[in-house]
Amino acid sequence: MTDPFGFLNVPRRPVPARPVEERLNDWREVYAGQALLPLVSEQAGRCMDCGIPFCHSGCPLGNLIPEWNAYARRGDWRTAAERLHATNNFPEFTGRLCPAPCEDACVLAINADPITIKNVEQAIADQAWELGYASPQPPQRLSGKSVAVIGSGPAGLAAAQQLTRIGHTVAVYERADRIGGLLRYGIPEFKMEKQYLDRRIEQMSAEGTKFRPGLDVGNDIDAQELRRRHDAVVVAVGATERRELPVPGRDLTGIHQAMDYLTLANRVREGDHADSPLTAAGLHVVIIGGGDTGSDCLGTALRQGAASVVQLDINPEPSAARPEGEPWPVTHPKVYRISHAHAEARGKAGSDPRLFSSATLSFEGDARGRVRALRLTEVEPVHRSPRPDTQRVIPANLVLVALGFSGPERDNGLVEQLGLTLTARGNFARDDRFAAAVEGQPGHSAADGVFIAGDAGRGQSLVVWAIAEGRAVAAAADRYLTGSTVLPAPVAPTDRPLVA
Repeated sequence: MTDPFGFLNVPRRPVPARPVEERLNDWREVYAGQALLPLVSEQAGRCMDCGIPFCHSGCPLGNLIPEWNAYARRGDWRTAAERLHATNNFPEFTGRLCPAPCEDACVLAINADPITIKNVEQAIADQAWELGYASPQPPQRLSGKSVAVIGSGPAGLAAAQQLTRIGHTVAVYERADRIGGLLRYGIPEFKMEKQYLDRRIEQMSAEGTKFRPGLDVGNDIDAQELRRRHDAVVVAVGATERRELPVPGRDLTGIHQAMDYLTLANRVREGDHADSPLTAAGLHVVIIGGGDTGSDCLGTALRQGAASVVQLDINPEPSAARPEGEPWPVTHPKVYRISHAHAEARGKAGSDPRLFSSATLSFEGDARGRVRALRLTEVEPVHRSPRPDTQRVIPANLVLVALGFSGPERDNGLVEQLGLTLTARGNFARDDRFAAAVEGQPGHSAADGVFIAGDAGRGQSLVVWAIAEGRAVAAAADRYLTGSTVLPAPVAPTDRPLVA
């Protein structure tokens, strides 16, 4: 603890984002070029170094937050980076993308403003790279064992890096033409510039991880053949089975899945297109879904020059303070939050773009079969039944369906070729060691070295949970290959964040 009175004398001051009018004219990160130091060091000094640091339990990675706060306060970036990387392979990702449940679990959050943990994490990670403290860590010796990792999202990359560093030969297979999964094509550039992803991939390549983009395991390559080539296989394909909206008019032109829209926008940033084939420029845009994907679509549409943007959220508007039924620190509270995209919409239109407690009834089209309007209704908070006399029609030239995902895709060949089974929630079944369940033998574990990691087994979740699962699966695979392991396993397959 560097200053026992820091949390009393220094108010919370998050790193300020760039002005709205500036960042809407480019695709750079909202914090790009903002001075993190010395503001971050001052904020790290607010950490109380609690006897029981509940922030640890707020994050599935078990990040050693008070420790790296203390080193950041002193400007000892090398040691701070060592403590940060001890539990997190990719802190520059989480520092930019995670909603920071650790901050809600901070002891100060009981009756004051928590530490700006997310800002400190990002600053330490960036300083580590800038000062040369993030050099590759190739293994001292090879085990003679090989592992195939299917999927290159945060879970797959974390598993691959851990297994490579322990001495196994690892190949990462990705069906897209570039490595990164949703980090590459699902996350907009203004949330995380892809230079940070590319930098990590270069580091992993230098450590010995092999990358095989453009190969769809289950279609281009038989998954069983891949299993025969390797001593173990980690399935980390994510949860990309998109939820649909079966209402009248869904087949009209101009209604698209959010991930298709975001992928094309990201491909423009990668240089694949001069302009997006699916743009919001000059259109009235309606986003159906109140989650992070919907917010990403909102920020993208604003930058493309949409005439207007409305975001529909079927949930009621949350309260500003933590509800009594969501106790600290075990639950991540459902409170009213404003993303950077929401702030941008407010700055442009003067009001929050979200319509809470709203559900889509149908779409209306024009004579050419294109969507022109959306009919919605207000709904009751619990049963979500329509409220009488609340129907109305809003203009819509482009509709983006952002209703989340229902598990991994089932028709890509993996299920049949590896004999995978599905849980009642639609995820790939696994045992308490992350091993895939054998087809026809529910409740029994596969002994053939196939492991399930990340959203494919958990269902859609946060980037911190994906990295934690990747690390834990690496430990399970290493134990299978060698009989024991020294790799950390921060989570179990059955672990879940507590919700009210």
